[in-house]
Amino acid sequence: MTQGTTEGRIHGTTASEIADSIRVRIDTGALTAGDALPTVRALAEELGVNRNTVSSAYRSLARAGVVTSRGRAGTVVAGAVLTEEEGFARGTVLRDIGSGNPDPDLLPLPVLSELDLRTSALYGEDLIDAGLRSWATPWLAQAQLRPFELTVTSGAVDALERLLAASLAHGDAVAMEDPCFLSSINVVKLGGYRAVGIPLDDEGMTVDGLRAALDTGARAVVCTPRAHNPTGISLSARRAEELRRVLAAYPHVLIVEDDHYSLLSRRPYHSVVPDGHARWALVRSMSKFLGPDLRLALLASDPDTAVQLRARLSPGTTWVSRILQRVAVGMLDHPDTPAALERAASHYGARNDALRALLRERGITARGDDGLNVWVECGVDARAVSEAMMRRGWLVRTGGVFHLEPDESAPEIRLTTHTLDDDELRALSDDLRAAIDEARARTRR
Repeated sequence: MTQGTTEGRIHGTTASEIADSIRVRIDTGALTAGDALPTVRALAEELGVNRNTVSSAYRSLARAGVVTSRGRAGTVVAGAVLTEEEGFARGTVLRDIGSGNPDPDLLPLPVLSELDLRTSALYGEDLIDAGLRSWATPWLAQAQLRPFELTVTSGAVDALERLLAASLAHGDAVAMEDPCFLSSINVVKLGGYRAVGIPLDDEGMTVDGLRAALDTGARAVVCTPRAHNPTGISLSARRAEELRRVLAAYPHVLIVEDDHYSLLSRRPYHSVVPDGHARWALVRSMSKFLGPDLRLALLASDPDTAVQLRARLSPGTTWVSRILQRVAVGMLDHPDTPAALERAASHYGARNDALRALLRERGITARGDDGLNVWVECGVDARAVSEAMMRRGWLVRTGGVFHLEPDESAPEIRLTTHTLDDDELRALSDDLRAAIDEARARTRR
């Protein structure tokens, strides 16, 4: 039962009035994060209203992120959403091998001094620089042999956020790989959508996992076709074909392919988009090969999705800077860039191959074979491994944060080690073997 005066308790006869009353109690501190609201039945009886009225009030609060439904456990006041982020750890004296960053020395930045960045772009003009359109269209057409329209966004995360906002309603289910890229998890959760996990095996997103997610009502699927972050797994041609057959039965589900590693990848791109599919988008970020600070991504999509995106990138308000677009095409078109990209791709691949080989020699399992990172299966609580590595001077990224439901006891870690030389890789591998053994011995006590 609610208590106190009329002003201090939940009141109202309509869904709007009841919701407003609850928000007042939250705003004044009468209700705080984690506090349980009355059950629908109890509040409806106290207020003398239909249960559907109270349910409607609770649903509107949930859509606004004010409360969280826990099923049979009831409805509670939501707290601040805490999210994990990519990047360097601040204020540490340890050797940070968990950042997920590209090597700044391998980005083709020297060519910037030679670029002509003059532009006369004004309000109402074309959203896409003509030079970038000329470069991007044939590149994307090689990957997607179907009609598409080009969109430019402020990075891959911006692309995903806009795609979901243009296509889904609050509370809709989004099927994603589990584990998954941190920023993608944040976009889905902070956007108020419901993340549905799809397990991975050595060939990528599993068929049974995709089918189960679609059967639960997923209205969008986010897939990484190669160099999956954090695992480094890429779709095989066979698996991509199997996934296309499943998705063909769901023609109006939005399919988003996040090909973030594109120009640096050592693996072929296999699309999961079936022929004739109504809603799809291929997103290719420039962060890994031109630099994260450029904040630019290219997006190919079906025409209807492109129209919805253009409405959210309107001239004069939220379009992507034409100067940044000019920088991107200038870097991509520069004669030194292909060699620079090849050098970067070879370096990342060789460093990670060397680490995987050293780990195998020490009986440690690492998954995947592409991308910036190495995903290590420790076989024991990664928190204990991380603590043991810290005592040895290393800062690693535990794998639990990459799961859709954070799992502090997950047995994986993600390593970003392409800046280490051969001696440092050997030292890291020895220390990791010792740390795993130490963590395992602790669990046996």
